[in-house]
Amino acid sequence: MKIMKKFYFILLFFGFSNLIFSQELENKDFKAKGNITGKVFWNYNYNFTEDVKKASSFEIKRSYFGYKYVIDEKFSVLISFDAGKGSEENSSYSAYLKKAKLEWKVASKVKLSLGIIGLKQFNDQEKLWGYRYIYKSFQDEHKFGSSADLGVNAEIKILKMLKMNIFILNGEGYKKIQDEFGTHRTGFNFIAEPIENLYFKFYYDLMPNKYDKFNNDSIIADTSTISNLSFFAGYKTKKIRIGMEYNIFKNGKKYSSPAENHNLYGLSAYFTYVINPKFEVFCRLDKLHSKTAEDEENHKNLNIGNEENNKNLSTEVDGMEIIGGLQYTPIKNVKISINYRNWIYEDEDAKNNPSLFLNFCYKF
Repeated sequence: MKIMKKFYFILLFFGFSNLIFSQELENKDFKAKGNITGKVFWNYNYNFTEDVKKASSFEIKRSYFGYKYVIDEKFSVLISFDAGKGSEENSSYSAYLKKAKLEWKVASKVKLSLGIIGLKQFNDQEKLWGYRYIYKSFQDEHKFGSSADLGVNAEIKILKMLKMNIFILNGEGYKKIQDEFGTHRTGFNFIAEPIENLYFKFYYDLMPNKYDKFNNDSIIADTSTISNLSFFAGYKTKKIRIGMEYNIFKNGKKYSSPAENHNLYGLSAYFTYVINPKFEVFCRLDKLHSKTAEDEENHKNLNIGNEENNKNLSTEVDGMEIIGGLQYTPIKNVKISINYRNWIYEDEDAKNNPSLFLNFCYKF
């Protein structure tokens, strides 16, 4: 971990020393301005699963409300709230402060974001996928990371075709405060555009063990170093968007819940064809696979008669998601989609989850 910290400090030092003083932003007459924003994700869905408890429902999954104020050409601030339902059945809506950030253009090639900031882990994948109001991007859906957190991000444009981000975060996401051990999630990514409209992204982060400083630096039980590694490639034109990503998440059940030797692996591929400015069709395939310490032990002890011991815990989450549909955009700030989804479990005894959705996104 000490080596990683030194690595980040070296990157920051050279990045800032080469870029901050290389070219100052031009001073221009600038009129400060601000605007209020809002966005709502609404849907009706019908579940075709046999004997399902709740076959259909109307839902508002998320609603966002915020204010952005541009102070001058170097500084801007953004405050944003996220209101949504909890994961429990019939839970009420709760509002969270999702973003409270200061953005500072330190130089022409360096930008800092401080406070509760939007993260870079899956934002590029989400933009290319283009249908966040319908379904989250792969890493967001399966809790490989949070979309926002409290910390600092430095974005550095290294070359015309290459930029990077370096960040340090609390690591628990925007819905939780920093834990009592004060560990941080640190990481970086590189985004390259070797030719116009072709993108490659490499991302890595880690969150170390939690140590009890009052007990000889011993590791707290049931914790381990969580790490994220992902590769993404995307291509877009006026008519098509194609994306593919492969993700590896180690030692955790989700980004804020460490679990030693509990690993998740995921592949996501998506395609969009724009028929005209109002209509487009899309499809997506996700594949999630997990591996736990219990799985490895079970493979070594297949002669054990206890069914509970032999249970492959990965079957609770392993499977494949198929999504396909049509989007209609009647006006600029309103989107409507009818789409089909089906989660197909690897466990042959588990019931698949086919559903039909009518999704709306409206914003101002």
